[in-house]
Amino acid sequence: MHSDNSTRVALVTGASRGIGAEVAQQLARPDTHVVVNYRKNAAGAAAVADAIRGAGGQASTMAADIADATATSAMVDQVADRFGRLDALVLNASGGLEPGIDPNHAMWINHDAQQRLARLTLPLMPAGASLVFATSHQAHFYPHKAVPKGYATVAASKRAGETALYAMRSQFDRRGIHFTVVSGDMIDGKAVLTLLDGGACTAAPRNSASRRGLAEFATAIAHAATAPSPAGIVYVGGPAHLARRSA
Repeated sequence: MHSDNSTRVALVTGASRGIGAEVAQQLARPDTHVVVNYRKNAAGAAAVADAIRGAGGQASTMAADIADATATSAMVDQVADRFGRLDALVLNASGGLEPGIDPNHAMWINHDAQQRLARLTLPLMPAGASLVFATSHQAHFYPHKAVPKGYATVAASKRAGETALYAMRSQFDRRGIHFTVVSGDMIDGKAVLTLLDGGACTAAPRNSASRRGLAEFATAIAHAATAPSPAGIVYVGGPAHLARRSA
C-alpha cells in the first residue's frame, strides 16, 4: 500500500540509538512517516518508533545491515512496495570501530554501502527530496587534520564515502534532489565517533555540554532532511576545524 502524496517518507539508517535515534525522533510530525532502520537492535528501533508515534508522527522499523548488499536491496524493495516513494534519506549508519572486525569492513560500510543506498533509492526520490550524509570533522577533513588514535581507517573510509556521494551530484541535480553533508565535531571525547559508528556507544553522553552537542548535531541533520533549500555542507561545532576546509 503506497502512501499518499501528502505524506513524506524518510529513511534514517542506524536509527535504533545514538544520533540516528535522535534524528529519527526529530523528524516526527503528522505528515511524515519515518522508517527506523536498524541492524540488530530491534528493541531500540521499536522504542524509537513508539516515541515518534507518541509525538504525533508515523513510524515503522526495518532491519538491514547496510554493509550487506542483499539485505539493503531487500529493505529498499520493501520501502518501494510499501510507500512507492522516499522523500528523505539520512545516511547516518557507519562502522569500523568495532573490535576484531575485518580490516576491510570500514570501507565496505562507510564507502560501498553509502554509495549503494544512494544509488538504489534514487529511483524512489521525487524532485525536492533530500539526501543527507552524516560525518565527523575528523573524517570530513581527513587527511588534512589530525585524527584520534585508531580512527584513521574509519576517517579515510568515511571520507571516501563522502567523495563517492559528491561524485553522484550530477545525478542528484538532474533529479532535483538536495544533497547535504553534515559534519559534526567530537562530543564527549570519542563519543560522537562511536555514535556515528553505527550507534555503538550505548552510554548517554556524560555531561550536559555533550548532550547539547549531540542534540545540536541531530538537529542540523534533521533540518537538512526537511528544509526546502538546505545548504550543501553544514558544520556543527568545532570552529578550529573550519580554518582549513576540505570538500
